[in-house]
Amino acid sequence: MTTTRDYYEVLGVPRTASADDLKRAFYKLARQYHPDVNKEPDAAANFKEINEAYQVLSDDDKRAMYDRFGQAGVNGAAGASAGFGDIPFTDIFESLFGAGFGARARTRRGPQPGAHLKTTLTLEFEEAVFGADKEISVPRLETCPSCKGSGAEPGTTPTRCPQCRGTGEVRRATQSIFGQFINVAPCPRCNGEGEVINTPCHECGGQKRVQVMRKLVVKVPPGVDEGTQIRLQGEGESGTSGGPSGHLYAQIAIKPHPKFKRDNQDLLFDLTLNFPQAALGAEIQAPTLEGEELLKIPAGTQHGKTFRLKGKGVPNLKRSGRGDLIVTVAVSVPTHLSEKQKALLREFARTLDGAPPSEDKGFLDQIKDAIMGS
Repeated sequence: MTTTRDYYEVLGVPRTASADDLKRAFYKLARQYHPDVNKEPDAAANFKEINEAYQVLSDDDKRAMYDRFGQAGVNGAAGASAGFGDIPFTDIFESLFGAGFGARARTRRGPQPGAHLKTTLTLEFEEAVFGADKEISVPRLETCPSCKGSGAEPGTTPTRCPQCRGTGEVRRATQSIFGQFINVAPCPRCNGEGEVINTPCHECGGQKRVQVMRKLVVKVPPGVDEGTQIRLQGEGESGTSGGPSGHLYAQIAIKPHPKFKRDNQDLLFDLTLNFPQAALGAEIQAPTLEGEELLKIPAGTQHGKTFRLKGKGVPNLKRSGRGDLIVTVAVSVPTHLSEKQKALLREFARTLDGAPPSEDKGFLDQIKDAIMGS
C-alpha cells in the first residue's frame, strides 16, 4: 500500500520539520491509532499510513527523493518494510503501552538493596566548631534475627511458587497486527520472588525484616556548617535476599550562639565601647570560643571599626587552618546623664568650637572620670 496523501500532511508537520519533530509526531499518532488501542474500523489503515509516511521522512535519502519527486521518487519503498526506521520495536511498544510490553521487560528478582535513611542532627554552636561525638537513635528495618531474612519460620523453608514455577513472572500473550507479543508481569502469587512462604516467621510475619530502634554514634568533624550532610555507610535499612544495606544521612542543624555569628570560617562579634574608651583608647578582654583574649583599642577608634583576631575562628572542614574572629566596634551613646556629666560635655563641645579648655585638670580626663564614675 502507498498512500495518496502528502506524507507531511499525514504526520501533521511542516516540510521544514526536524528529525525530532517527526519522531514526536509519529509517536503521538501511533499511540492514537494503533489497532490494539484504537478499535475504530479504519484504525489499522490509518496506522499503516502513518508508519509509511514516517519511514520515508525519517530517512534522509528517502526524504530528499520525496521532496524532489514526490511518491514517484521513493517508488513504494516505504511500504516494503514492516519496520519503523531506526526506532526499535520495543521502544515503540514501551512508548505506546508502557514498560513490561515485550521480551525486554523483566521483573526484578534476587537481592534488593535497603532504603537510605535521613535524620536531623542538632548541634550546639561549639560542637559544630570543634567537632563532637553525638549519639542518635534511628528507627530502621533490619534483617529478622529469627529467620535470618528468609521469612519462613525457623525449621521450615520457602517452596517454589506453583503459579510461576519459580520464575517470579507470568506472561500474557497479546495479538496485534504485527503478530503475537508477550506481556511480562510479576507473579501475583509470590510478588516476583519465585517462592512461597507456607509457614511465616513468628517474629517478622514473613516480611523478612523487623523494625528496630538503633542507637548510633555520629563522629562530627570540626568545622561543619548548617545543612552539612554526614553519611554513615551501611547504616540505613537492611536489604532483602542478601542485598546491601542503605546509608544513613545525618543533616546538621546548629543552634545559634548568644554572642557570636558565623560567616563561613570566620566568627563575628560586636564589641560595645563607651565614648571615653573609644576616644581615649582602652584594653579590653574580648571573648572568644576558647576564653578571653586581650584586645588593645587605640585612641580615636570610630564606630564600625573592625579588629581581626587571627586563628580564632572556625576550622576549615576540607583543609588545615582556621578562620578569624572579626570584632566590630559599636560606640554606645549614654541616654541618662547627671548634671555634672552634662556640664562636662557642654565644656567639651565648646572646646570643639575653639574655646580654651579648663586648666586645672586635663579635660579629657575630666570627661573620662565623670562618665566612667571615677
